[in-house]
Amino acid sequence: MNRLDVIQALMRQKGLKNYLEIGVENGHIFFRIKSSFKVAVDPKFIFDAGRRFGKAILNPYNLNNQYFEKTSDDFFTQDAQQVFAEKKLQLALVDGMHEYHFALRDVENTLNYMGDDGVIIMHDCNPQTVGAAGHFEDWEVGEWNGDVWKTIIHLRSQRPDLNVFVLDCDQGLGIVTRKKPESALAFTPAQIEAMTYDELVKDRKKLLNLKPTDYFYEYFGLRA
Repeated sequence: MNRLDVIQALMRQKGLKNYLEIGVENGHIFFRIKSSFKVAVDPKFIFDAGRRFGKAILNPYNLNNQYFEKTSDDFFTQDAQQVFAEKKLQLALVDGMHEYHFALRDVENTLNYMGDDGVIIMHDCNPQTVGAAGHFEDWEVGEWNGDVWKTIIHLRSQRPDLNVFVLDCDQGLGIVTRKKPESALAFTPAQIEAMTYDELVKDRKKLLNLKPTDYFYEYFGLRA
């Protein structure tokens, strides 16, 4: 299971359509989504107008895409209120800058424009090595997930209005919904900031509320 599988299952079986993607890069997820309301946000798209046209031919849903080549912070400050004035978000993929505070802002800003039945999917929540979990300036080779895992811990500690868990697949898929938490943590932001990767390794399942992939279908009442 990967993030595209999760998105498509929620769209097909739950009818969640209005879609935002933060961190689009080359559009390998975004262009495959079948929704008439899709918003792409990335400071530097790795595709040109020709690729946009080609993808619209392959998937007519791409004809109405809205593109914002800017940081997510700028998008939410400058554009989001108008973009979502008539349509609340129902589904969002947060896959932008893989650092605690960046990801946290993306989630909290997205929630401001999301309906009560909406779902946020976060990528890169379960790094498997200390190198993958480091800061961007320290990253050298291989996967870089950053410390998005701290965002999960923050939400589970500071947002009693949200249920948050991580699916153990695709480098850790965080799932955020407006429901009563099944369990909560009690860390302060300062404690979370100071956490090390070793602490995550020692208590990964509890800190992330880590779930097997089948739990996704159970939680949302979907067919596998």
